[in-house]
Amino acid sequence: MAANQGGRTRRRLSTEERREQLLAVGARLFSESPYDDVWIEQVTEIAGVSRGLLYHYFPTKRDFFAAVVERESERMLRMTAAVPGVPVREQLAGGLDTFLEYVQAHAHGYRAFHRADAAGDQAVRRVYQRALGAQERQILAALAEDPEFGPACQGRPEVRLAVRGWLAFTTSVCLEWLRGTELSRDQVRELCARALLGVLTP
Repeated sequence: MAANQGGRTRRRLSTEERREQLLAVGARLFSESPYDDVWIEQVTEIAGVSRGLLYHYFPTKRDFFAAVVERESERMLRMTAAVPGVPVREQLAGGLDTFLEYVQAHAHGYRAFHRADAAGDQAVRRVYQRALGAQERQILAALAEDPEFGPACQGRPEVRLAVRGWLAFTTSVCLEWLRGTELSRDQVRELCARALLGVLTP
């Protein structure tokens, strides 16, 4: 229901819309400050809600941060999902370009996601590590099905470690890029693509 206050109509948010609003505010705050420096009062003030309402959606601050991390991990998994039947080499440039566009458009959420690894809370870190593990498995599955890289990766236990290292490399590059560098998005894409192809070539 819409309420008129001072001549301005305000639409009541649905449960899902309100939850998304709170997570967006959390992503911004957690990307700008360490976990311990973010106060629930900041979230409620920016979102224009009561503490009670926020705790209705997220029982604790830890649950709230974990939900922010989970939200961003789901986004990233969707962005990096492989397209069945399309060669990895062909997908890589387009997939990275789409991913980098996401990183730019959702910089707060991306930074908040990667702050989770530095959080002292083990439950939050497990959410983060689980998300990275899902990305790793997604890439390895695409490589295994690829006509070019599948046979070359068989019997090479170092490939899993190489993919894990590449994810860390790409994360560092993207976070530095967001801070402001002279590299364009195309240059960052080529840098990341060459890095992965380089470690996969026997």
